[in-house]
Amino acid sequence: MFIRGGQTSDIVNNVLREVYLMKKPNAIMFNKKNAIRPFEDVTSLEFFSSKNDASLFLFGSHNKKRPHNIVIGHMYDYHILDMIEFGVENYTSMKEFKNAKLTTGSKPCLLFSGEPFNTDHTHKRLQTLLINFFRGPVVQNIRLAGLEHVISFTAIDGKIAVRSYKTSLKKSGTKIPRVELEEIGPSIDLVLRRTQLASTDLYKRALKVPKTLKPKKKKNISIDKFKTTHGRVHMQKQDLSNLQTRKMKGLKRSRDENSEEIKGTKKSKQETN
Repeated sequence: MFIRGGQTSDIVNNVLREVYLMKKPNAIMFNKKNAIRPFEDVTSLEFFSSKNDASLFLFGSHNKKRPHNIVIGHMYDYHILDMIEFGVENYTSMKEFKNAKLTTGSKPCLLFSGEPFNTDHTHKRLQTLLINFFRGPVVQNIRLAGLEHVISFTAIDGKIAVRSYKTSLKKSGTKIPRVELEEIGPSIDLVLRRTQLASTDLYKRALKVPKTLKPKKKKNISIDKFKTTHGRVHMQKQDLSNLQTRKMKGLKRSRDENSEEIKGTKKSKQETN
């Protein structure tokens, strides 16, 4: 859901519109203004979520205290789970980039750079939120030529730099093409303002997968983190005493060695007698 607040600026309207174009056709744009204050009252957002069966939203507003303000969040069971507020800085519209635009419904490749995404709790939750928001439809396979959109999120100097690129496959002289990135916009710097994160227990409950959706485990079959399938085979104990091995010429005894061994055994018998 893309929702306009009671007061918005041109920058906020353009951000909502262009992110909406990136999410089409899996998005709903609210054209009317809505006097909502997400961090004070979430009932309207939860009502819109239930009515439109939508679990993600981007809300835009503008005032003197928080200029060019956007709030991104997601729901669990039509109730607010996580919600993070940003200020928009250094915004560059898609129209200012003269490169070719994306096709509607393309699935993007998401890149996250910066140490905070690995160490800071808020940035980790933000990363999950951004993945849910921008990842697009879930597919089993994707061809190389279909990977034409890249969205980069870089955490640096207390900001999140959002950049959008179109991939171009060039000849490289080998089977693997050379990949070049062309920035197509929008280009946005997001400054973190406020957060409302769910408790750890609620967050774990939201991540829980119902038993009916879990894949059934197959006996003696496992899949590693690289999605490689491994199988274990159990065999009965084998009797190797009668195993026929290959006879090697190098291991055969010569006639001289056999005759010497026979003479040695005869001498030992005579001595004992």
